[in-house]
Parts: sequence; structure tokens; C-alpha cells
Amino acid sequence: MTHILAISGSLRKASYNSGLVRAAEALALEGVQVTGMALHGIPLYDGDVEAAEGIPAAVTALKDAIRAADGVLLVTPEYNNGIPGVFKNAVDWTSRPASEIGEIFGGKPVAIIGASLGGFGTILSQNHWLPVIRTLGMRPWFEGRLLVSRASGLFDSEGNLTDDETRKKLSDFVAGFAAFAGA
Repeated sequence: MTHILAISGSLRKASYNSGLVRAAEALALEGVQVTGMALHGIPLYDGDVEAAEGIPAAVTALKDAIRAADGVLLVTPEYNNGIPGVFKNAVDWTSRPASEIGEIFGGKPVAIIGASLGGFGTILSQNHWLPVIRTLGMRPWFEGRLLVSRASGLFDSEGNLTDDETRKKLSDFVAGFAAFAGA
């Protein structure tokens, strides 16, 4: 069984990206389990807080989930043509202490998808993730790309994916990434 951790980079309840995570979890792919994770409860990174209180429980849970997964799927919104601050903040926290970066991220297969209201999907946000995953030593999967554009017409008001064509593209993407991550 290949286990994929799908992290939504949005906190919004009806987020299209969280909807992609839920849709990926619901896919019945043989030999693949997708587990979604949200970023709620992760505070803004503060080195003084880290020194005084240690790593917050929500960050430890995320680190443990990344460590246990065969691959990580970053499901990223695009805010102002870049990575959402809440998502980058969570990854920054998970890289603490720096001595654990290799253990958590080193060689870990990673793929990036995302949904947005605009016509280009999350192409800029996805590209902005590349230096981050390179720095962490992750192993990106470049064989597939999923940019979900004009998302308001593909999801319902609660953020659930309703478009069959997008669901098929997501299924194909997850299957390809799972084969890469499980290899």
C-alpha cells in the first residue's frame, strides 16, 4: 500500500484546495491510500517561542505525518501570484530543528497541485514551491501537472469537487504520483 499525505494549504472551510484533498481521499485507487491534512492550529513561526516552548503539537503531528508518508502532495492555493503564507509558515515550522530536515524531508517524493479562481490555475504558486522543496532535499515528481483553473465552476458552495473531468484528471495524477512514490 502506498500512502500519500495530501496537505491543503488553505484554512477556508469551503476551500477548493481542501476540496481537491477530499476528492483525492475518496478515490478508490488500488493499493493507494490518500490521507488529507489541514494546517489549523499551527502558529506563526517565532524562534523565541520555539526556544521557550519547543515545537507545537500541531507541528509535531504534521512532521510525524510527513515522516510516515511514502509521498507528500502539496495542494496549494495561489495568493498574490505566490505561495500562501499559512502554507509556507507550516513548512518552515516542520523544518525545525534544522538537524531533522533530512530525516523528515530528505528524498521524500513530492508533487504539487492546486485550484484557483483564475484562468492559469496555480501555476505561479506551484513554481514558487520548487526552490523550497529543493532546499528541503525532497524528490519532486515532474511527470504530471494539475492546474485547476476557474474553480468556482467545478466545485459546489461547500468546496466539494463536482466536475467529472477534473475528478478524472485528479485520479490520473494521484495514480502517477503514487507509482513514483511507491517505487
